[in-house]
Amino acid sequence: SKDDSAFWLYSSGSTGFPKGCVHLQHDMTYCTEYYGKAVLGITANDITFSAAKLYFAYGLGNNLYFPFGVGASAVHFPGRPLPEDMFKVVEQYRPTIFYGVPTLYAGMLALSDANKRFDFSSVRICVSAGEALPADILRRFEDTFHVEILDGIGSTEILHIFISNRAGEIKPGSTGKLVPGYEAVIADEKGVAVPQGDIGNLLIKGDSITAYYWNKHERTKDVINGHWIHTGDKYYQDEEGYYWYCGRSDDMLKVGGQWVSPVEVENALIAHPAVLESAVVGDLDDDELVKPKAYVVLKQGQEPSEALAEELKTFVKQRLAPFKYPRWIEFLPELPKTATGKIQRFILRDTGRTEPLDAPTEL
Repeated sequence: SKDDSAFWLYSSGSTGFPKGCVHLQHDMTYCTEYYGKAVLGITANDITFSAAKLYFAYGLGNNLYFPFGVGASAVHFPGRPLPEDMFKVVEQYRPTIFYGVPTLYAGMLALSDANKRFDFSSVRICVSAGEALPADILRRFEDTFHVEILDGIGSTEILHIFISNRAGEIKPGSTGKLVPGYEAVIADEKGVAVPQGDIGNLLIKGDSITAYYWNKHERTKDVINGHWIHTGDKYYQDEEGYYWYCGRSDDMLKVGGQWVSPVEVENALIAHPAVLESAVVGDLDDDELVKPKAYVVLKQGQEPSEALAEELKTFVKQRLAPFKYPRWIEFLPELPKTATGKIQRFILRDTGRTEPLDAPTEL
């Protein structure tokens, strides 16, 4: 029946050890109808190409059951999703829907004269998930390649994207609006809905939610409450119904008694022309008080220096409230990520200010 167990997917491990999510027979159909068809408008005439592989929830929908569900075609690439290779595949196989992650889109923008060297014109829409897509990357990509990126949030537990921007209705920096078939509540620590505009915990209701975590009964009870699942994300909703990501619940920083969203600081850093990527975590100053610390990956041709670190601090101060700027900036060749491209902030949090982080191994 539609309620029988069908398949397991393991979470990517962005917050720690991966968990096995048991999904049911009807979950794929649900996501195809409400996201694939209703949001993307996927039809039999489309050709999909996903940088994320099939063994991840994002890639499984993108390149397997969405195209299968409507009779579309799919392009599969076995190698690592390097920016130049993505362009070459698009040019050769002419997909109409391209699925990536923010890190990949940033890398594609960083390639010299990519819009002149490669033909990207077959792509009618791009999709981003895995991490919040910085507004600066979205705008530059659209200006350069003349195609919109629909940023959204999904999870292994909910199987695919449940909040998304829509074509022609994008609010840069936001995650978008609810996907049909899903409900959301932004609640305080007691589970009470907060006023519109206030930051709280995101809870989601929808019929694609995992039945349970395999062999983790207590964790299942902690996360799933009846029809609702705690996503572990901090959000607020604006007056137009758009949802704005503030960070994972355990990523938020309390600085001087005020909450700081690491995503907000990261987006400010990424707007600097020398910065390719950034990740912000909390660290303790000499008084044992939490302050923001930024790990920064520079664009090709840029060299790390104390002067650049100070310039970046000033750059953030000019754009955000003064208490939000990173007190320390450490330059890395790359950030620790899961295989799906999510930044593993827990690795960065576990690294003390006096212990420089080793360059992460290839994931």
